[in-house]
Amino acid sequence: MSTQPGVIFDMDGVIVHSNPAHKKAIQIFCDKFDMDVSDTFLENKVYGRTNKEWIPEVFGEISPEKLKKFADEKEQLFRDMFAPEENVVPGIHDFLEQLKKLGLPMVVATSAPVENADYVLSRLSIKSYFSAVLDSSYVTVGKPHPEVYIKASKALDKNPENCIVFEDSIAGVQAGLEAGATVIGVTTTHSEEELDSCHLVINDFEGLAPDVLLHKFMD
Repeated sequence: MSTQPGVIFDMDGVIVHSNPAHKKAIQIFCDKFDMDVSDTFLENKVYGRTNKEWIPEVFGEISPEKLKKFADEKEQLFRDMFAPEENVVPGIHDFLEQLKKLGLPMVVATSAPVENADYVLSRLSIKSYFSAVLDSSYVTVGKPHPEVYIKASKALDKNPENCIVFEDSIAGVQAGLEAGATVIGVTTTHSEEELDSCHLVINDFEGLAPDVLLHKFMD
């Protein structure tokens, strides 16, 4: 197993600033059923989690078929209103290119369904940077459980301790830390204070030098 570090990216809130669109889609979807969801509920129960986990929090126990129908409808609402090109987290393209030049392996580990992952990464023309994309279908237990980051590390042929995770959600940060990875928080969803458990907090990728970053955390 190579000692070269691996880099793991969450997608929503890290590659694209998509949570406002998710929030709007969820509100439209829930309004249809006269269900009200607060900002606190979204932050604590939705962001960073899979549809199969948060939908029952709103609608109670429902059949797998109905859950899938609800999830598909909500995600179609999201894709219809969200333009990835207009919501890129600043500096991500250049940062990915620099990591590629350094020869560092990269994967995406997201709570989003495969349709969203394909939609976002393809529209941004960045899918080729990643050796694997782990969407919600790859995990049985979502964040804050560390399963997704343990599996993402294995996809890189690394131990989690030899990986750097970029995350924006509290649940995702907890998952990365629990896995044993170095976690860098991105303040698209939460404040720097709320992400104080991270090893480092950034606003975006502008001016972020991968070589300096790697020396700081992986020496």
